[in-house]
Amino acid sequence: MDFGVVLQTNPPAWRTVQLAKLSEAHGFDYVWTFDSHILWQEPYVIYSAILAETKRIVVGPMVTNPATRDWTVTASVFATLNEMYGNRTVCGIGRGDSAVRVTNGKPSTLKEVREATHVIRELGSGRAVDYKGSTLRFPWTTNTSLEVWIAAYGPLALKAAGEVGDGFILQLADVDITKWMIQTVRDAAANVGRDPDSLEFCIAAPMYVGDDWAHMREQCRWFGGMVGNHVADIVEKYGADGSVPQALTDYIKGREGYDYNEHGRAGNTHAEFVPDEIVDRFCLLGTVEDHVAKLKALQEVGVTQFAGYLQHDNKEETLRVYGESIIPQIREHVTAKA
Repeated sequence: MDFGVVLQTNPPAWRTVQLAKLSEAHGFDYVWTFDSHILWQEPYVIYSAILAETKRIVVGPMVTNPATRDWTVTASVFATLNEMYGNRTVCGIGRGDSAVRVTNGKPSTLKEVREATHVIRELGSGRAVDYKGSTLRFPWTTNTSLEVWIAAYGPLALKAAGEVGDGFILQLADVDITKWMIQTVRDAAANVGRDPDSLEFCIAAPMYVGDDWAHMREQCRWFGGMVGNHVADIVEKYGADGSVPQALTDYIKGREGYDYNEHGRAGNTHAEFVPDEIVDRFCLLGTVEDHVAKLKALQEVGVTQFAGYLQHDNKEETLRVYGESIIPQIREHVTAKA
């Protein structure tokens, strides 16, 4: 299992770079960031600084979308970073949430996500692609390679992830829901002749190491609110009795509006509807033993990467404990199974 960290690009930018360097020092493999150009600083500029200050960490957005950036520009950014620093980028993509909603836009269609995935991957990997009636290729690329991972919750988005994505991103860490969704993506891949084992399965959720459960829950309750935005869209489309796990839909019944100015922040007042049970199920909280046990359970249902959000008040200590006590145990567990 690989390990990632998910950061917000809050100013100062060098703070983000510092956390990325610290993540690499503690054994993490990936550094992801939010991609919401109004709410936070421009991530692609910061990626260049991160890559210059690190040796092996892979960077990418969790997640970008087809609406707010021209697809060819997105591909050019990744190809350029790969040319400069080696192939150390990955593109997470979804329909769009805060990046489009704060400008009164609408999330992209899944057709657009599928098409953007293809265009960005092909151009970002130095290959020619048809785009708006023209055949395009970056003439300056030499040895660039880019994977595009699709973030999804609903049935049709999961289908798209399996059929056209190089990986699947699920932003919650409930073991039962994860098992159902990974299997859905794997089935979709197999149904179109793809090898499901060739895909990456990334679970992203807040990670907080400690024993004060009340404090940890309040620091991470925002995450249930963020997930609730996506779940609300699914319930609107499919209904609460659709082909989505009931545990994913029940908790949003108390949801009333959402303020994106508090998006992804500890203490988000629009996440009060999220019960403790959902915080515990969706996040990784507790002692070292609690984290190791849940990570092993996630690994057993097919997770290939855990990416931990650090939007709380215990960033450095969480990274240290993961690097010294948690990541080694998980990697030893993998070795022992092999």
